[in-house]
Amino acid sequence: MTIHRIRITSLLMAALALAGCTTVQPWQRGDLARPGMAFESDPLLAGYRHHVETSKEASSGGPTLGGGGCGCN
Repeated sequence: MTIHRIRITSLLMAALALAGCTTVQPWQRGDLARPGMAFESDPLLAGYRHHVETSKEASSGGPTLGGGGCGCN
């Protein structure tokens, strides 16, 4: 009974994962290329946030292993 339940759950999860896959038509790519669709719409602000995160987390490993914790580097 548990093997059957695991198989059904796996198939449902695979179906849900594949449901999100789609083909983007050439005329739709302009909509997806808008700045508002980016993960970080403002590159300057993204760079600042990355610098602050690096400065604060560098002492514990952070995204890189250099720098101090004061934010002055």
